[in-house]
Amino acid sequence: MAKEVIEVEGRVIEALSNANFKVELIGENYKGHTITAHISGKIRMNYIRILPGDVVIVEMTPYDLTKGRIIYRQPTVKKDQ
Repeated sequence: MAKEVIEVEGRVIEALSNANFKVELIGENYKGHTITAHISGKIRMNYIRILPGDVVIVEMTPYDLTKGRIIYRQPTVKKDQ
């Protein structure tokens, strides 16, 4: 993997099989692009659940901008009732 990875914020659109997800990028330069991303080993080991609608940080290589790795899930804000 390249030493210079690209980190972009995105929103999970759809959960696919084998811990893969469709993610719509919401970063400045990549707004509107859709990629396929898998979860990183640390997220898998700590049993962090990723659901459609979650905001995540995706790491991509400059060689293939259609695939990525989810490295962080933003905490969701609970609304008080």
